[in-house]
Amino acid sequence: MSVKPNLSALFGSDKITTFLGVEKCEDLEALSANVAIIGAPCATPYRSVGAYCANGPQAIRDAMAAFAANLLHHDFDLSGPLVPEGKSVFDCGDLDFDENDGEGNRSLIRSSIEKILSQGAVPIVLGGDDSIPIPMLQAFEGRGKFTVLQIDAHIDWREEFQGERWGLSSTMRRASEMPHIDKIIQVGQRGIGSARPTDVQDALDWGVNFVSAREISSGGAVAALNFIEPGSQVIICFDVDAMDPSIMPGAIGRAPGGLSYWDMVDLIEGVAEKAQIAALDVVEFMPERDVDQIGALNAGRIVATAAGLICRQSG
Repeated sequence: MSVKPNLSALFGSDKITTFLGVEKCEDLEALSANVAIIGAPCATPYRSVGAYCANGPQAIRDAMAAFAANLLHHDFDLSGPLVPEGKSVFDCGDLDFDENDGEGNRSLIRSSIEKILSQGAVPIVLGGDDSIPIPMLQAFEGRGKFTVLQIDAHIDWREEFQGERWGLSSTMRRASEMPHIDKIIQVGQRGIGSARPTDVQDALDWGVNFVSAREISSGGAVAALNFIEPGSQVIICFDVDAMDPSIMPGAIGRAPGGLSYWDMVDLIEGVAEKAQIAALDVVEFMPERDVDQIGALNAGRIVATAAGLICRQSG
């Protein structure tokens, strides 16, 4: 068969433009929701590669479009409808960006997240490259103390890379410099990345708790969840290359091994049981490297599960 059947139509969904067909909010000042999904295609790209993940947010939406008609059906991963009665999830579309204006991109991301937080919603940010968490984390300044749970194959502790301090290799080092970030837990490290031994030592000296992909594979999510303080506010920074490339082929930094879908669910669900999820970002998904939307589907399903868990949070 040379033309793929329209499975969205088969499932009862068609011409869906928002994530899972949820209502769209075009004015963040008027937002009234428990969860606000927003796309950030680009923050601070390296000159050598540009905005290589810019198509990620829409690709994740597209992969979930077929299930829009089932939004109110029973979700077996959540033991009920994904969005419980009385709760709401809105899609706020994608932010504009300029590949030549990293400072302007960061400012727009930060101010947009600040608006979402001011409206009492929990932001879920669809990226985009892994520099996007930096302005997202900055938006929480003055709102209390936060734990960062980074789920990533790499540790992102470079002071600078290719002359850029705000790029994707420096995300957690920049986070460590923010006074409102008082704990960092990094999960999923494996293989070789940009980190040098001195970067690893700097992270350990700061107080990072590392839980490698191999530890998760051997003992499950509990090794990471033991570091989550009960009642704390947790910002989850998820780089899709943390996952096994056989189910996340759209990752940039593919490496053997990696987390499974259920490892991801266990981590996010475990955080929700012990603490409050204050935000989630999903970055580094490059649809041009994906295979038949497998990676986009896994990323989208993780976003959906997280949104459902956030809707079930108290407060």
